[in-house]
Amino acid sequence: MQYTEFRDAIRRELQQSASGKTWKDLKETLSLPYDRPCPEWVGQLEQEIGLVRKEKKGNAFIWRIEHDL
Repeated sequence: MQYTEFRDAIRRELQQSASGKTWKDLKETLSLPYDRPCPEWVGQLEQEIGLVRKEKKGNAFIWRIEHDL
């Protein structure tokens, strides 16, 4: 999976979920091949699509798009 495929899949999924999703939810829903997200890719998502990870559900951050750039 290339970064652009990852980015587009994450963007589509989060645009459909106003309440956001955890990494585990995204991984399962999108059948992502990664145990954990690549820090460099997460940084790019923050810059490119406005990804934020602030609130927590248990020990997991909730991923949301604050503003799509």
